[in-house]
Amino acid sequence: MRLKAPDKHQRILDAAVKVFAGKGFFQAKVSEIAREAGVADGTVYLYFKSKDDLLISIFEVKMREAVARFREAALREKDARSSLERLIRMHLAEFQADPDLAAVFQVELRQSQRFMREYAKSELKEYLDLIGDIVRQGQREGTFRTDIPVGIIKRFIFGTVDEVVSTWVMSGMKQDMDGLVPHLVDLFLNGIGSRETARQTADAAAESAHKMEECGK
Repeated sequence: MRLKAPDKHQRILDAAVKVFAGKGFFQAKVSEIAREAGVADGTVYLYFKSKDDLLISIFEVKMREAVARFREAALREKDARSSLERLIRMHLAEFQADPDLAAVFQVELRQSQRFMREYAKSELKEYLDLIGDIVRQGQREGTFRTDIPVGIIKRFIFGTVDEVVSTWVMSGMKQDMDGLVPHLVDLFLNGIGSRETARQTADAAAESAHKMEECGK
């Protein structure tokens, strides 16, 4: 049975993920990807201009699909904390369920100069915007701090989760990342300071505000 064009496109993408993960982007050959996808070598070039274009397309397609799933799931949650926890859990689960994709995202993509130049393309921006939406919701609900710019918070969250996945890949992909979710959520909401440190910081801030108020009288 002949494959429909969309099926060929998807099969080539899936084959590229497997080949890039197994051999590395620079060592992989288009002919190997074509063979894995069950198509002729020339067919790959009907859909992708080059091997580099294929690598970038993996990011664009997979990221777009993931963000759509993440957003839909987050919207079903009752509050921002639950949305954040669901987002983190799904992010880690996506990669744990597909080690080849994790290797491509966390290792091979970072070696592409084109990808690094275009890292802020719409797919990544949409993901950061989704995190930003959750942060703003949390600020409205009184769950998240309002004295730190949303841009910093959303990049802190993404950067931390991204580094967790990178460490998981580099360490052999043996750890169950789902067990890290409660720790990550706690870190994002409560920081690394002890409760005593948090109390002292709050007291110092209150004292500073009081002094400013006295000076203004």
